[in-house]
Amino acid sequence: MEKLFSKLCIDIFRQSIDDYHVTDNVDSVIKNPYTHPNIEYYLYLKNTIDTVQWHLEDIIRRPDIDPVEALKIKRRIDKSNQDRTDLVELIDSWFLDKYKDVKHLPEVTINTETPAWAVDRLSILTLKIYHMRCETLRADASREHIEACKQKLKVLEEQENDLSQAIDSLISDIAAGRKYMKIYKQMKMYNDPALNPELYGK
Repeated sequence: MEKLFSKLCIDIFRQSIDDYHVTDNVDSVIKNPYTHPNIEYYLYLKNTIDTVQWHLEDIIRRPDIDPVEALKIKRRIDKSNQDRTDLVELIDSWFLDKYKDVKHLPEVTINTETPAWAVDRLSILTLKIYHMRCETLRADASREHIEACKQKLKVLEEQENDLSQAIDSLISDIAAGRKYMKIYKQMKMYNDPALNPELYGK
């Protein structure tokens, strides 16, 4: 039986997170264990980008961070966001190609978001679960903190289950012709020198 797509995602995301935390360093080079251009390769890369950015977002919030260093990290985060968006669109292109020959049913409808953007949320959710679980295991935290984090972890795990079901249901609907998808390029304006007035106006 073919593994549900959400299960494939979660397994690869967890693998990526574990691989990152071997060194727990935003500058470490992480080798993708999957073959390009398989979907597993893209999923691993997707979560690797998210994981590094997660930790960059932590670092930039240090109250004692040097402003020059903070600006460098902000630039890295901007680049990471663009890479993340590009990769989501690439994964959606994979879905479009996979189901390009499906005949739509007369009652076919479009979904509010594409499969890859839902997978993007699942990647972030897997990171939240990992780090919230770490909080429940802290030896230096109060009992109240541990208990609060355990409750939050339960909610996150419920979200993961619900989102997984929604992703698999959407993919099933696309495969059966009950739903169809489009890719709307994000067209981020602030990164484009031709569209950001702070850049083209100088």
